[in-house]
Amino acid sequence: MTGLEVIGLNKAFGGLTVARDINITLAPGDRKALIGPNGAGKSTFTNLITGILEPTSGEIRLDGRDIGKLSEAQRVKAGIAKTFQITNLFKSLTVRDNLRLPLLERRGLTGRLIRRSDREGGVEDEVESLLSQFRLSDMGDRPVERLAYGQQRLVEMAMTLALKPRILILDEPAAGVPSSESPLIAEAISGLPQDLAVLVIEHDMALVFKVARRIVVLVSGAILTEGTPEEIAADARVRDLYLGASHG
Repeated sequence: MTGLEVIGLNKAFGGLTVARDINITLAPGDRKALIGPNGAGKSTFTNLITGILEPTSGEIRLDGRDIGKLSEAQRVKAGIAKTFQITNLFKSLTVRDNLRLPLLERRGLTGRLIRRSDREGGVEDEVESLLSQFRLSDMGDRPVERLAYGQQRLVEMAMTLALKPRILILDEPAAGVPSSESPLIAEAISGLPQDLAVLVIEHDMALVFKVARRIVVLVSGAILTEGTPEEIAADARVRDLYLGASHG
């Protein structure tokens, strides 16, 4: 399986080019991070991948299949998921109820959200597995609004994983999370399925260097460089332009 291939991707709004000749791959098991300064085009790039925006030119392929004409919902079904694409957390409902939503959506059983679904192909087993994987077992019956913010981000990540994606885009998973809770996010990313391709867009460089095996640096809508964390840390252009400055 080849995973995701982005080939010569371009996007222009009138005379303004916001993505230019982007080439990137995400193979099964990859752990990549996308970094760059404010206005670099990170959000535009992920919106092109997920189908929110249509490219001006270029190709997006999933396992060799051109998915450029697929809608956002169709791309989710094809196996591409992004954290903010999932329905917002229902904060008055329990963690378990929130996790049931994407599971039942995946199985076409969304009318049975609250009712226990033990007889529906192991939905409850999947809920328990996700709770355990993200260390939320003790909070399963707790309303989401009573969780710390870092724990709420874990619930969101678990909901995304419930869709069984093959390409997972984590859009600033540590945003707003207190530094005391950021290890929860790093641990959750490290514990994701080994065959899952993961792209992390993140401000927190400590988190990026902890979880990414390769880092892509984007500037003015184009890729400046890609390399291992060690190579990126040693790149004078990256140090001068990004690592010493604010990211966004």
